[in-house]
Amino acid sequence: AFRKSYYLHFPQCFQDTVVAWIPCAFLWVVFPFYYLYLKHHKKGYIRMSHLFKAKMVLGFILMLLCFSNLFFTLWEINQGTLRAPAFFISPAVLGITMMLAVFLTQLERQKGVQSSGVLLIYWLLSFLSSIVTVNLKIQHAMKLVSDPFHHIASYTYSTLVLVELVISFFTDQPPFFSKIVSDSNPCPEASASFVSRITYWWFSGLLWKGYQQPLEAEDLWSLMKENSSEEIVSQLEREWKMYCGSITFEKDQQREADLTEARETQVLLEPEDCQSKSLLKVLWSMFGTYFLFVKFSANLLFSCSLFLEFMKDQESPNWKGYFYAGLMFFLACLQTLFEQWYMYTCLVIGVRLKTAVTGLVYRKILVMSNAARKATTVGEIVNLVSVDVQKLMDLIIYFNGIWLAPIRIIICFVFLWQLLGPSALTAVAVFFLLLPLNFAITKKRSQFQVSFMQHKDDRAKLTNAIFSDIKVIKLYAWEKAFMEKVLGIRKQELQALKRSQLLFASVVCCPFAPFQIALVMFAVYTLVDETHVLDAQKAFVSLTLINILNTAHSFLPFSINALVQAKVSLNRLAAFLSLEDFLCNHSISAALIAVTSGATVLCFGRINLSVLEGNLLAVVGQVGAGKSSLLATLLGELQKLEGHVSVKGTVAYVPQQAWIQNASVEDNILFGKEMDDSWYNRVIHACALHPDLETFPAGSRSEIGEKGINISGGQKQRVGLARAVYQKAAIYLLDDPLSAVDAQVGQHIFEQVIGPNGLLKEKTRILVTHTISILPYVDNIVVLVDGEISEMGCYQELLQKNGVFADFLYSYSSAQEEEAYDLPGNPHIVVFLYSDRSLKASTERSSYRAIRQDRAPTAASKDVGRLIEGEKTQHGRVNTSIYLDYLKAMGSPVCLYIILLFTCQQTASFCRGYWLSKWADDPVNNGTQKHTELRVGVFGVLGVIQAIGKFGSTAAVLLGGTIASRKLFRQLLENIARSPMMFFEQTSIGNLLNRFSKEMDAIDSVIPDKLKSLLGFLFNLLEIYIVIVLATPIAVVAIVPLTVLYAAFQNFYVATSCQLRRLEAASRSPIYSHISETFQGSGVIRAYKAQQRFISQNDFRVDENQRMCFPGVVADRWLAANLEFLGNSIVLFAALFAVINKKQLTPGIAAFSISYALQITGILNWMVRSWTEIENNVVSVERVKEYSTTPKEVANQIFQAWPTEGRIEFRNYSLQYRPNLELALKNITITIRGQEKIGIAGRTGAGKSTLAVGLLRLVEAAEGEISIDGINIAHIGLHDLRTKITIIPQDPILFSGSLRMNLDPLNTYCDADIWTALELTQLKNFVLNLPDQLNYECSEQGENLSIGQKQLLCLARALLRKTKILVLDEATASVDVEMDLHIQSMIRTQFKECTVLTIAHRVNTILDCNRILVLENGQIAEFDTPEKLMAQKGLFYRLVEESGLV
Repeated sequence: AFRKSYYLHFPQCFQDTVVAWIPCAFLWVVFPFYYLYLKHHKKGYIRMSHLFKAKMVLGFILMLLCFSNLFFTLWEINQGTLRAPAFFISPAVLGITMMLAVFLTQLERQKGVQSSGVLLIYWLLSFLSSIVTVNLKIQHAMKLVSDPFHHIASYTYSTLVLVELVISFFTDQPPFFSKIVSDSNPCPEASASFVSRITYWWFSGLLWKGYQQPLEAEDLWSLMKENSSEEIVSQLEREWKMYCGSITFEKDQQREADLTEARETQVLLEPEDCQSKSLLKVLWSMFGTYFLFVKFSANLLFSCSLFLEFMKDQESPNWKGYFYAGLMFFLACLQTLFEQWYMYTCLVIGVRLKTAVTGLVYRKILVMSNAARKATTVGEIVNLVSVDVQKLMDLIIYFNGIWLAPIRIIICFVFLWQLLGPSALTAVAVFFLLLPLNFAITKKRSQFQVSFMQHKDDRAKLTNAIFSDIKVIKLYAWEKAFMEKVLGIRKQELQALKRSQLLFASVVCCPFAPFQIALVMFAVYTLVDETHVLDAQKAFVSLTLINILNTAHSFLPFSINALVQAKVSLNRLAAFLSLEDFLCNHSISAALIAVTSGATVLCFGRINLSVLEGNLLAVVGQVGAGKSSLLATLLGELQKLEGHVSVKGTVAYVPQQAWIQNASVEDNILFGKEMDDSWYNRVIHACALHPDLETFPAGSRSEIGEKGINISGGQKQRVGLARAVYQKAAIYLLDDPLSAVDAQVGQHIFEQVIGPNGLLKEKTRILVTHTISILPYVDNIVVLVDGEISEMGCYQELLQKNGVFADFLYSYSSAQEEEAYDLPGNPHIVVFLYSDRSLKASTERSSYRAIRQDRAPTAASKDVGRLIEGEKTQHGRVNTSIYLDYLKAMGSPVCLYIILLFTCQQTASFCRGYWLSKWADDPVNNGTQKHTELRVGVFGVLGVIQAIGKFGSTAAVLLGGTIASRKLFRQLLENIARSPMMFFEQTSIGNLLNRFSKEMDAIDSVIPDKLKSLLGFLFNLLEIYIVIVLATPIAVVAIVPLTVLYAAFQNFYVATSCQLRRLEAASRSPIYSHISETFQGSGVIRAYKAQQRFISQNDFRVDENQRMCFPGVVADRWLAANLEFLGNSIVLFAALFAVINKKQLTPGIAAFSISYALQITGILNWMVRSWTEIENNVVSVERVKEYSTTPKEVANQIFQAWPTEGRIEFRNYSLQYRPNLELALKNITITIRGQEKIGIAGRTGAGKSTLAVGLLRLVEAAEGEISIDGINIAHIGLHDLRTKITIIPQDPILFSGSLRMNLDPLNTYCDADIWTALELTQLKNFVLNLPDQLNYECSEQGENLSIGQKQLLCLARALLRKTKILVLDEATASVDVEMDLHIQSMIRTQFKECTVLTIAHRVNTILDCNRILVLENGQIAEFDTPEKLMAQKGLFYRLVEESGLV
């Protein structure tokens, strides 16, 4: 009897055929597919290693053993022994299969496979089948059956197969010429064994390293080629271009049918669904097949209920129990492997999708037309590659739940029918009645999601504009106004999020639907027929099925939610990718440049222009005449309606507003070219950059901040010009490069670079200019008036024509004569000429000095001159204070309310389950149960209470998250807005945009969702612990170690996980910075044909980000797989425990114990993962709080009616940019009377700008003080101080918004005042002709206006403010001479009551000042009237002499 219960009993024939042939069948079925795979996936070949030789030797021995078994059987038959056919067929099949295995081993070596999964599974199956055979032989031996040959053969075969199995766990050496060999830090996955790959144990090394010390970027592996941008983006781009090509062809056919609308209009009118469907098709063609195949595999396995049947049958032998327990464990592990493989594949596909879409979006930026660029902003693009791509990645994981959940639901209903009969139909009815409600809620959520993303875009656009031009905002004291605008958009964004979250809470309240199903089903079953008894088995199994139903049903909203969000994001991506492309229509011509009857939208009428090789053509005209547009036409940037444009040779382009990269001066000038030292030095000298480079700590290798924030406008323009000159192009398009530089520098540049004897004398040059003095030296002049060529010819010809050009010159020279005699005797205006150079050059010098002195003496030379600080990453686990900060932001009452609601709903859940168990235990009398109505009623009431508690607790967490998000966002915005200028110089815009996009998205959406999950699982776990301990107290022995082990795993994992999250977040910022930089300079990049180089730079940044991202993906799978293996072990031990104590346990208690053990596994697993997700994402809170500790500008006392006179006094004033640095200003003591006009002169670096910096308190005083009207400005609030001083910077800055908003952001002036200001600046007629006049929308950076028009608008701002102190910085550099004269005259009349300080670039602009302050090395050199200073023949006299005015 003992043996009967101990040994497995299979008939010998079954063992010799079915059991023995299973591994063979597996290998032969897999072989064709595997062979094709190997043929198409060559990785090089592997040299013959000892491991390979061992495998081959063992394979040949096993082959010989099988065939010797066959020959021995044939010999036995020949000797007259009767043998069944299976005795010689099986060895033959095994032998031939062994030959196939040996062949595959050799083929894998040739194809570079280091570890074979197929053969490992084959050897595992062979070993298991051999164990069955060995078991039979042992039984025969115990029965004294004599068959020594077959006994020895079976034992030998089994041993050799075991050895083959063991050595299959090891990996062979890398293939010959493999990249892994040459890679300094290859990913271990490539060389990991099959078992290590499917269990993710190959990742343990990095986890251990991260546990011992914080990980650095260098510790992470190189990116595998299949995950790189080079592989992925090129494929997606090809697919997308193929689709776009077919669409363009269709559109061309439509045009032939007289549909002649512009391409952009057609694209924008094209339905969103049509655009998104095309993008979906392209993405599906790349990623869809892997995705479905894996999910199909993941759903092959189902749980086994054989164990419970065994427990019911008291007569079953124990080996069945152990076998079923092992089978449960094996199937659970197999399911774990498949599910984790599915998740891993989904996440890797997600990472590839992110790479593909980011690359495609970046490439789109480089080909967008001007019209398309005006339709989008940097902020929106950053949202596309951060938030929207994440939504698509989420969909990959959740999508299969949409079609899988209904299948699970149907299966549950089928089982319920078997249990409860027709009563199960009520469950179907309830379920389908609730579905429309679900879909209605989902549709409404979709609308809120669209609104939420739109507001997020608007906020991103505005924050990007603010950070890009923060200096102007600070100078005008507009921080509060712009913060209120951002917070207004944020309020609408959070309103949409809050509504969406409340709807989500109602959908997530899934226990309500399954509870309703259970209630209706049990009520109908028991009340319809009294003989229907709800016993323990029916109740227990039904509830188990309903729990499965609950899981499927609860997963559905998440899947639908992911689908809704992904659809919105896909539409947005498709709309962006479908914007109009830049089309260059140039062709080669005999003349170097020719424009024939050209007409472009809104810019030109018909233009005929030809420029011969080597000529210098000057283009002149008034503001808005179309000078810059002419150059844009030659670059192909404007849409050509008719005519012909041809350009011969390479082009170099210098835009009016210089575009500077965040790189060293040298990199900006070389712009991808090889270094030629002699030519480089000639270019530097010609562009007058030598004196500037001498002030930089690392010379040419000194870093320039983003958008050239730390250098002056003149320096930016000269770097841009040097870049163009260095390229040695055939054609030079120069858009007013002389306007931003001093007169003497301008003269130097013209003589050394542009003019007849300059470096470019043999090149073709088109120069847009307002500098009249150079016109006699050019070959030809084109005069533009309202987009048409009014006159064209050389200087003398145009003078003789006596036309527009001659009148223009005459008025200019007359004005010059008037000015010469108009030296004022009385003080009238105070112009404080605030140069971009003034602030920027000094700031730059201070930055560099600061960096030079802050560096440790041992700092590497490459760090000298570095300005932008890299992302700082914290180390180790997230500090507890960060969690407390988040909870404080939520608010204590909300936290207490959440805990209370979770407690209530879990208590109701416990009571409901307990009540049902009591109901099931009710005695049955005469086939019926009593008190059925009471049982149903109380069960229903408890269910409703639980559902209300569930809704309340979910809504409370999500709304609490919204409250926290609002507070954290406000703190972040205030902290950054109050940071000094030095902070913005040293912090890249990508870092800031990263905080406001990706990190805030995690705080908005991810953290509340994960917190809800964690609390739900935690309270659920507490309930189950209580139930299990009350039912089977001995279960504590399993529960306690289980919990400790789970905690240990989480603790081991989370240190590495957090650091990976930080590194990944830090590596995102360079991508956003690069996108911002490229968007601003796409025209320059296209002009220089540098698109491919910039694409490569972007691909490198994206690949670096993916290099940080990929280990995080694997880390999650490592944790999930190990937790599930641990949980499966617990189930195994629980089952074994039940088998051992079978006699003491009733089947119901055993089932109860096992089912709860299974629930504990799942819940602990999800709880640990939720906690880990929170810890990973709370890094976002840490990064948002990071800026709360940076230095801030101080706020002081407020003075209302101040200043009244405008008197400025410097008393022993000194300034230094940082402690321990030399003084930039030394002991300045001067008094400036109210309404006096002061000019400030001095050479570069004398401290002119620093004086302005001190007056505006962009840097605080080191010694002494500045007083305005007798009040120390250090005691005045920064906002008040800066509102009392009006500044017009050298670079005119406009923001995305209406003209009215740009003129009056604080909305303090009436329309009449604004129209008056516009009239004084001669902009009234221009604005009246605009579509919406004052409400006309300016694009980002005011790109739909000319530079001159923007400069005049900035002047109109000054006229509106009418402060006692006015600051101009070369405010007329970008306007024509006639307009310049008008502005000078207007300033004299309109600001005669003001105090004026003028920081001079051109000495002639300050010759009419009351007094002139001359600075040298930060000290006062001279200070007197212009006449006296000229008579002294000191420093000022020399400056005037150098300008050619003496």
